[in-house]
Amino acid sequence: MVRVLLPAMLRPLAGGEGTFEVDAPTLDAVLDSLGVEFPALERRLRNETGALRRYVNFYVDGEECRRLDGAKTTLDGAKEVQIIPSVAGG
Repeated sequence: MVRVLLPAMLRPLAGGEGTFEVDAPTLDAVLDSLGVEFPALERRLRNETGALRRYVNFYVDGEECRRLDGAKTTLDGAKEVQIIPSVAGG
């Protein structure tokens, strides 16, 4: 099981919850699991082709997944996935 953490700005898309326990072998499988229950959240995390959205960062035990194996990053032994959208402003 891996703990998935969502920031406050995404929680309304996930029934108000900020923490989930998910049993999944890869980051993609975690997102598939969340997407089944929360389709609106899915659309914020992955695009229509299923690729990770460019301005959303996914950390596996503190390491950005794009520096690992992207959405295919395995979660063997991982304890935590953090999902953090980039924030821009002027």
